[in-house]
Amino acid sequence: MEGVVSNDTASPLRLLTFNMQVGIHTAAWHHYVTRGWQHLLPHPKRRRRLELIAGAITPYDIVGLQEVDGGSFRSGNVNQVDSLADTAEFPYHYQQLNRNLGRLAQHSNGLLSRLPISRLEEHRLPGTLPGRGAIHARFGDGEHALHVFVTHLALGARIQRKQLDYLGELIAPLKHVIVMGDLNCTLAQLRQHKDFCEALDSRPSKAINSYPAWQPSRGLDHILVSSTLRLSHPGTLSHLFSDHLPMAVEVHLPEPCRKAIGLA
Repeated sequence: MEGVVSNDTASPLRLLTFNMQVGIHTAAWHHYVTRGWQHLLPHPKRRRRLELIAGAITPYDIVGLQEVDGGSFRSGNVNQVDSLADTAEFPYHYQQLNRNLGRLAQHSNGLLSRLPISRLEEHRLPGTLPGRGAIHARFGDGEHALHVFVTHLALGARIQRKQLDYLGELIAPLKHVIVMGDLNCTLAQLRQHKDFCEALDSRPSKAINSYPAWQPSRGLDHILVSSTLRLSHPGTLSHLFSDHLPMAVEVHLPEPCRKAIGLA
């Protein structure tokens, strides 16, 4: 079938997704209580943590971020998406503000890219409370454009189903698709959402445990690709302050897709 075979001699794209928890260092369950104040108040080490995170994400081509602050009192008025893009030298970046608590918190998703983005869309995901969204970035144009979704789903299974149904409707007409983010469900749970899985038409993938960061036992963070793309070397990075581990993969693109986004 056209577009399924990837060029394995070409360099893959390196992708990473990371729920940053706004740079709060969490290394035990009790830290949710003892360090919970950092969700509202600034911490003197947060800037240094951002520098270390920037160093860790520098080798990647596309980075999706969740629970990143858009510049408020708790982050020292630092837009963490802008800061990471600047320090790690990503020429293209975007912040989606999902939960606006004014000067106290700017709860956001983020996208960093070394590839030029031809189109960006924001989507508000369904739910009883506002605060969940998805970034849709298109790279290239036409049938073989690459579509990357960065998202953070709700905790509850009922709302998750509505959100996955919504994403599935967006994905269904597209050919080369990557969905990355904190989906708040395991791969086994995700496979129960047949409409979403059929829309993505994803290849089978291996579950990677990413939560909690200090003793990972559940795979809540995912990088999923349509069957036209191929994954290799999935894994997690070392503990980077958050309660989630960053997850990284290499994605091999078919030649028509590479040409569409200017890599061939």
